[in-house]
Amino acid sequence: MPSAIPASDDVREEWLRRVQAEYTSAAITQHLGLWLIQMAASPDLVKAALRIVGDEMAHARLSHATYLRAKGDKPPALVREELGLQRNPKTPLEADVARTCLSVFCLGETVAVPLFRKLREGTTVPVARKALDRILRDEVRHRDFGWLLLDWLLEQPYANDVRALAHDELPIMFATLARNYSASKKNPKSEIDDTDRIWGLMPASEYASAVFRTLERDWIPRFSARGIDGKEAWDKSQKV
Repeated sequence: MPSAIPASDDVREEWLRRVQAEYTSAAITQHLGLWLIQMAASPDLVKAALRIVGDEMAHARLSHATYLRAKGDKPPALVREELGLQRNPKTPLEADVARTCLSVFCLGETVAVPLFRKLREGTTVPVARKALDRILRDEVRHRDFGWLLLDWLLEQPYANDVRALAHDELPIMFATLARNYSASKKNPKSEIDDTDRIWGLMPASEYASAVFRTLERDWIPRFSARGIDGKEAWDKSQKV
């Protein structure tokens, strides 16, 4: 049955974007799981990666149900070339795994937790709330997977290479993430209608503030505990 609460074009566009994003996340993590198998990584890490793939597909299904309830009628536009990871043939596989761990999980999944928590706070449309309840619950475990994987990488003989990679590449990763969560990427408006908010949207300013909160509460202390200077990387990112 269609929802009695009307949905705007912004709502439909955002939930369709989320369907596409969840498919992309599933493909990336599936590919990462293959790389972990090829590296003979801990079976627990491989199992955790495969579980995340299932989570992301469940998120895609719930997001699509929300899109349909909002009277969306377009199929997701999936870019096949983006549904996976690219190897850098000039570097060892371990370096590509470390890059993915840092950018997708230590950065992306870590900031996703406060973002989805904030999105869920204002969401009252049942189908959207159901989706965000599940997504938020899973994002906590996805975040933790990233830091566990980083810990495992830092226990290996190439730990110094991982720290050097983080020192060199975290500034660019931070800069990319900050751009992705700036105004036009999510919602160009400084404010949104209450109806959009109850469908699970929020204005760009709240995305940006979540990034700064995550920097202080998570990234700096978590990286510091692992011998990586997250603050220095963030400061450098502001000049990229």
